[in-house]
Amino acid sequence: MLNKPTQEAEIKAWAEETLGVQLGGARITRLKQDASLRSYFRIAMPDGASWVLMHMPQEALKRSEEGGGHVASAELPFLNIHRYLQGLGLPVPEVLRFEEARGMMLLEDLGDTTLEAQVRQHPGVLESSYAELIDTLACMRARAEKTPAPDCLGFQREFDFELYMWELEHFREWGLDIWSSVLRTEEENAELSACFEALAGQLAALPRGFTHRDFQSRNLMLKQGQWHLIDFQDALQAPRAYDVVALLRDSYIELEPRFVREMLSHYVLCFAKHGGQALDETRFVHEFELLTVHRKLKDAARFEYIARQKQNTSFLPFIPLSLHHVRSAFSRLPQLKRFEALLARWLPELA
Repeated sequence: MLNKPTQEAEIKAWAEETLGVQLGGARITRLKQDASLRSYFRIAMPDGASWVLMHMPQEALKRSEEGGGHVASAELPFLNIHRYLQGLGLPVPEVLRFEEARGMMLLEDLGDTTLEAQVRQHPGVLESSYAELIDTLACMRARAEKTPAPDCLGFQREFDFELYMWELEHFREWGLDIWSSVLRTEEENAELSACFEALAGQLAALPRGFTHRDFQSRNLMLKQGQWHLIDFQDALQAPRAYDVVALLRDSYIELEPRFVREMLSHYVLCFAKHGGQALDETRFVHEFELLTVHRKLKDAARFEYIARQKQNTSFLPFIPLSLHHVRSAFSRLPQLKRFEALLARWLPELA
């Protein structure tokens, strides 16, 4: 770990060695960490040049902070997925150096303009920004389906029945037992398990392919007019609509239902444009709604988990919107009425 008294000097010395320049006048600023074990520091020079240093504790180097089983890797997952995305021609930050022993990586500085910040500060660009990112997402998926890479971790791990169930059980523990805190009978728990298994079974039966996993507004950075992808180290095999849910049913930005529907149609068109197979739009939208229920229940629970386990309460205000997305999806999934009615007993947001 970097100790605060030596932090700045160690960062400067390591960056100087990497860049081959003196950083005596550089300003070191710690960036917002959010829920990750990783720490980020900006190294800014008086002339405007800047870089970002990512520091990873040893326990976080090769294991995911997400749940479920994981493939052992001799290589840092971030670098493994980075190489694959770069090979597909997708915009990712340049990696200047990585030293495993210190858990340090020097990266291109993408600035501070996330998609979330951009649309909040400039609402007029919301539609064009999302349309562009849907195109990027469709491009990534279409190219990945044509260019599988067995050595890429994103092709070695997958959203299977067990992982869907793990995340639903995570919701039972942190979204119901902890956050809702309403006691349930054995019969209710058994009924809930049956609903979990039915949903997980439907999702596990969907075709899978390369998926970013967290393609949302805080992981999309705008630099010099181009959107860049970050936080992709947990990429895996999942249904096509999974990343689309992460983007359009974001826990941080609420989009109008009309616009969401337009963007789903836009994805279908873009996927074909980039060489993907023709998608049945009705089926794709249905899968989008099913995945919304799963993903947003998991997100709501994760926010509570982060507050309790990491003493980071900044995500708690986003639980209501996450559950609002679940309610919206339920309204379009009459076959899940039993599940909806059951959750509504304990979550007023779904009543």
